[in-house]
Amino acid sequence: MFDVQVKILEFSFPRDYDGALKLWRGMELGVQVGRSDAPEEIIKKLQRDPDLFLIAEINNEIVGTIIGGYDGRRGMIYHLAVHASVREQGIASSLLNEVEKRLKTKGCLKCYLLIDADNEDAAQFYIKRDWYEMKADRIFGKELS
Repeated sequence: MFDVQVKILEFSFPRDYDGALKLWRGMELGVQVGRSDAPEEIIKKLQRDPDLFLIAEINNEIVGTIIGGYDGRRGMIYHLAVHASVREQGIASSLLNEVEKRLKTKGCLKCYLLIDADNEDAAQFYIKRDWYEMKADRIFGKELS
């Protein structure tokens, strides 16, 4: 599956923070770095379910990430990102499969994710992995400050 040796590991703060942030900021499309990605927010996420924040490493360099969340009822996927130089090697699928497996172990029955409306590559990636667009639902957001 992989052309190179890829390790899937749980994210460790602060060791992995700069590498993950660099990856997210370098994404051409699909990952917006916001205030939820600040160190103190990442620490809060890790206090809740550290086993759902994974990285993919090649030669000790972060080349992929995924953040899963679970509130006891629904799962959520954030920041599935793979560096352009190592895409199409199964890294994103491995990260997604592992988080899905871990969510199921926690008792999660249904999971959501958001993608940018114009990110057709991401849409096709998820559709191929049995995710479906929830066209009947509308999404609302609010910044809480």
